[in-house]
Amino acid sequence: MFLLSFDFDKMTNRFDTNSYKWDVGLEELPLWVADMDFETAPPIAEAIRKRAEHRIYGYNRIPDTYYQAVAEWWRQRHHFNVDPKWVLFCTGVVPAISSIVRKITEPGDQVLVLTPVYNIFFNSIVNNGRTPLVSELIYQNHQYEIDYEDLEQKLADPSTTLMIFCNPHNPIGMVWDRYTLERVGNLCLKHGVVILSDEIHCDLTHPDKTYTPFASISKEIAQHSITCVAPTKTFNLAGLQTSSIIVPNAELRSRVNRGINTDEVAEPNAFAIDAAIAAFTEGGPWLNALLAYLMENKRLIESFVAGSLPEVQVIASDATYLAWLDCGAVTKDAKLLAAFIRKETGLFVSEGSVYRGNGGHFLRLNYACPRERLEDGLQRLKKGIDAFPRS
Repeated sequence: MFLLSFDFDKMTNRFDTNSYKWDVGLEELPLWVADMDFETAPPIAEAIRKRAEHRIYGYNRIPDTYYQAVAEWWRQRHHFNVDPKWVLFCTGVVPAISSIVRKITEPGDQVLVLTPVYNIFFNSIVNNGRTPLVSELIYQNHQYEIDYEDLEQKLADPSTTLMIFCNPHNPIGMVWDRYTLERVGNLCLKHGVVILSDEIHCDLTHPDKTYTPFASISKEIAQHSITCVAPTKTFNLAGLQTSSIIVPNAELRSRVNRGINTDEVAEPNAFAIDAAIAAFTEGGPWLNALLAYLMENKRLIESFVAGSLPEVQVIASDATYLAWLDCGAVTKDAKLLAAFIRKETGLFVSEGSVYRGNGGHFLRLNYACPRERLEDGLQRLKKGIDAFPRS
C-alpha cells in the first residue's frame, strides 16, 4: 500500500546518470525532449526493486498478465474494450512504427502524416526507403484543424498505403475528437490506407478533456488500424523500453508480429514487463496526482507568458506536458531563437522547424518538472526573448 500523496516538487538531480535530456552544461536547464524530471510511481519503483533483488537477469518471456494489464487499463481508463489477444509487446513505440512501416508498406510507397508532427516519424519513413507525404494542418487564430480536401487528395493517391496519425498530436497537444477520428478513419477506409495511430501521450490528456482511441470509433476502422501505446511517457519509463501494439485485425496482427520478431524488437529486458504491469495495475492514483500537478504548471506558463511575454502565444492544448509557443511576432526563425536563448541563458528548448509544417516560428517547452525548475525556465525564456535582436 502506498500513500496517495506524491512529491512532484522534489528537485531531482539527473546529472551523472547518463541522461540524454540532461547531457548539458552544469548551468544549463534542459526543457526540451519529452522526458519528465519526476520520480516514477512508487509501485513501479517497488516492482523494479523486487526484480533487481533477484540478481539474475536472463532472457524473459511475456506472461499473460502483461496482456491482461494492458487490456484492463484501456477498458477502465479509456472505455475501450481491448481483447488481450490483440496486444503485442514491443521494445518501444518508435521501433514499432519503423517495423510496421517496413512490414505493411513496400519500398517507394508514400506514408502520409499531418504536420507539424513528431519529427521521428520522418526518420521511420525515409530510413526505410519510403516517401513521406505531408498534409499540413491549417493554422488560423492560433488553432489547428485538418485540411480535409488536401488530406483526401493525398489518401486517394494509389502510392499512399499507410497514414501515421498522432493522437494526442505531438507537438500541438491536440486530442482529436470523435467526429474528426471518424471522418479521417472513413477516408482511410475509402482509399484503402492502413491507419497507424501513435497514442503514446493518451494517458497525459488533461483532466477536463477526453481522449478517444482511434480504434474505438467503429469495428470497420478497428479492423483497418494499428495502435501504438506505452506506459513510458505516462510514468517516465522510456529507458526501460516497453510498449504495446494493439491490432484487432488478425491478418494485420500476424504481419506486424512477424515484422517485430524479424526486427528483433519483440523481446523484453529484465525490467520491462514487471514495470509495465505495475504501472497499469497500480499506477492510477499517481497518474491522477501527476495530471493535477501538470495542469498547475500549464496554468503557470499561460499566466507568465500573458503577463511577461506579450509577443508570444501559448497554443491551447488538450494533452501532453509540452507547451507549443508561437513566437512568430518575435521571429520567423525559431531555430535561431532557440540557439540564442540557450547561449544567452542556458535554457534548452526544442525549435519547432524539426516538426515541419508551420513549426518554423514555434518553440516547444517541456513543463514536466518541479515548479521551481519551471519558474527558473520561464525567467530564462523571458531574458532570452527580451534580448533577442529584432531585425
